[in-house]
Amino acid sequence: MRFARIQREGRPSYALLEGDTLHLLEGDIFGDYRRLDAALPLADARLLAPVVPSKVLAAAVNYRSHVPGARSVLKDESPPSIPQLFLKPPSSIIGPDEPIVLPAEARRVDLEGELVAVIGRKCRNVPPLAALDYVFGYTCGNDVSARHWQRDDIQWWRAKGADTFGPLGPLVATALDPSDLALRTRLNGEVVQETSTAALIHGVAELVSFASRWITLQPGDLVFTGTPGETPSLTASDVVEVEIDGIGRLRNPVVGETRPGTRGAI
Repeated sequence: MRFARIQREGRPSYALLEGDTLHLLEGDIFGDYRRLDAALPLADARLLAPVVPSKVLAAAVNYRSHVPGARSVLKDESPPSIPQLFLKPPSSIIGPDEPIVLPAEARRVDLEGELVAVIGRKCRNVPPLAALDYVFGYTCGNDVSARHWQRDDIQWWRAKGADTFGPLGPLVATALDPSDLALRTRLNGEVVQETSTAALIHGVAELVSFASRWITLQPGDLVFTGTPGETPSLTASDVVEVEIDGIGRLRNPVVGETRPGTRGAI
């Protein structure tokens, strides 16, 4: 099943995608919901970020192919022996076709295409073998990262958490096996990242279990699973697309921020 969150009649609504048609839902997709008679073509819908999380966790350096580009955050060149998770604020989340805004002072800002797990049930201190039972589904994400701030700040609060640095969508797909999904990231139509989630150092079950040891995860919370390979930098007028088989393609344009204090500042 593939769930979408759309803007309808001035408010967010959930819908179930079947073919190219969205069937409107009433209720909580993480609990009780029912299908309404109303429907609309997917092409006519304005898609929103598919969930509204209370918290967002993300895994750093979780593909071996990403290790060479992460030397500045590793003590040595070895992959992390345990998951290295950090928090992104929910305010960083945007939906499909919303613009990624490059802060004027950020210097280099990179894309990071990722598989994202969506928690479906309250989750606390669960073992790895049971962790996937608490995952509702999966979506595409882009852990946008300002490298200068990531290197020089003590915390990554703005390097990873600036407004618009968490594109998410287009849908949440359930009943997928996260152990071997094809992931591709395109920049202006050119494939710049391509891998299978089989190459994750720490898989989804391990990430969820590890996080739940200390943090209670709630329905709708997100776990970004890490990005592969090299991460190209972004410039204004770029278009980024993150595509994962079985989920769809997340597309976001990139715009520059006018410096604060000048006309047109964001």
